[in-house]
This record gives sequence, C-alpha cells and structure tokens, in this order.
Amino acid sequence: MTRTVDDVNVGNLLRGWRRLRGVTQLELALQAESSARHISFIETGRSTPSRSMVLHLAEHLDVPVRERNSLLMAAGYAPSYPETSLTAPAMTTLRAGLDRLLTAYEPFPALVMNGMYDVVAANKGVGTLLEGVAGHLLQPPLNAMRLTLHPQGLALRIRNLGEWRAHLLERMDRQATLRSSDALRGLYEEVAAYPAPARGTRTGTDGQSPAAHPYALPLRIEAGGQVLSFISTATTFNTPMDVTVSELAVETFLPADPETAAFLRSAG
Repeated sequence: MTRTVDDVNVGNLLRGWRRLRGVTQLELALQAESSARHISFIETGRSTPSRSMVLHLAEHLDVPVRERNSLLMAAGYAPSYPETSLTAPAMTTLRAGLDRLLTAYEPFPALVMNGMYDVVAANKGVGTLLEGVAGHLLQPPLNAMRLTLHPQGLALRIRNLGEWRAHLLERMDRQATLRSSDALRGLYEEVAAYPAPARGTRTGTDGQSPAAHPYALPLRIEAGGQVLSFISTATTFNTPMDVTVSELAVETFLPADPETAAFLRSAG
C-alpha cells in the first residue's frame, strides 16, 4: 500500500486496509458491530473515529501492530504500542526465554527472526547447515532469505531448490501484502531476482517417492557429506503488545527422517 501525503489520514488508511483485505464497508460494519454508514463517514473524513474505534477496526482488519500506531497517529492520537529494542533491559526475560527455547531444541536447528527475516538469535544446530556459505552473507545482520536463496549461500546445496524457493517466495509475498510493507517488498524483489533452477530441471523430490513426506514440504539440503531432510515450523507470539515482539518468529527445523536425526545428534 504505497502512500502519498494526501493518503495519510485515518479514513484513507482504513479504506486502504479494508480494500487490501477484500471486505466491503457493510462486511466490516457487521464484523465490528457498527454501521456501513458510520464506516463510510470515517473513510470519507465526515466522522473522526475515537481511539477505541480505530483500534477496534484495526483488529477486525488484521492490521499489523506497527501499522496500528500509524492509524492512531493519523487520527490524532498517540501510539499505543511501544517498539522496544531486544537489547533493552525490559526485554531481558524475553531474551532469556528465547535462548532457553533455542538451546532446548539442540542439536536440531532453530532460530529467531524479525519482520525482515533478519536472524536475531540462533542455536548451534544452525551452524551445521552453514558450511561453504560466502562470508559476506554471514555478516550481521544475517538475513535468512538472502542466506537461503543466494547462489553463494545455501541454495547450491538445497536438493529441492525449485520447490523450496517457490515456498519461501510465496511466504514473503504473502507477508509483504498482509503487512503492506515496502521494505519487505523490496527484499522479496531482491531475492526473487537471484538465479533460479532452469526450467524443466527436476529439483522437487530428489528421487524420493512423493509419499516420502506426505504431511509437509521438506527442506532437503546437503551437509556433512549427506543429504539432511527437515520440516520447518514458524511460531509467533499471541496478542503482542510491543511492535518488536509482534514481528518476531521462531523457526524450528524438525528432522523429517531417522537418518537426519541421527546425523545431527552425532554432530552435536
């Protein structure tokens, strides 16, 4: 949702989010227990919503926490959600909890990313996958998407790169749209331009039966002289009250076969 100076009022912003979510004024009104007339008045500037109404509509439009602050400020109110650095003393308990979670998952890989897919914490299991990665991709801030899809990163060793690349790009595209984030859209366009497997190249199953992993798409990557297979999960915080926390995701890589689990335990 690209904005101009004229767009930055609460009515235009709410209209943009409503259209992005594909709902009508009547549908939003029913969800928010309001009226289509009131929604129309807010969007056209004939009515100024209260602070609680701004947050109420934002909740029903699934507006990201960061952008809810923008809606409040456009309506003339102070932001509701702080944005606290992970290094701040107030985040000590959160950091300690994340560290315990990552350590408990070892020797299997697990990491924490922010909203731009920058890695803010990782366990020792992640190091198992980094052999041969170009040094410039490991410089902070280490970005998980660049690291995975860059031809000097993990891409060269991913056996099912075609499928995994499509999965990651679809995930980024969806998140950039849901968050209406120009920065994330820029990252998407950057990594989407990296070289892709040639058309017609079979990079999906790597000779495996299609039923080998029927429940989820695996990441199949060469490491330590053998092919490891993982199923990934992403976990976010429920009802976050801080912008930073709202954009964190914990990604874990579960061994998809006994051979991968045994290799990681021996390497660990």
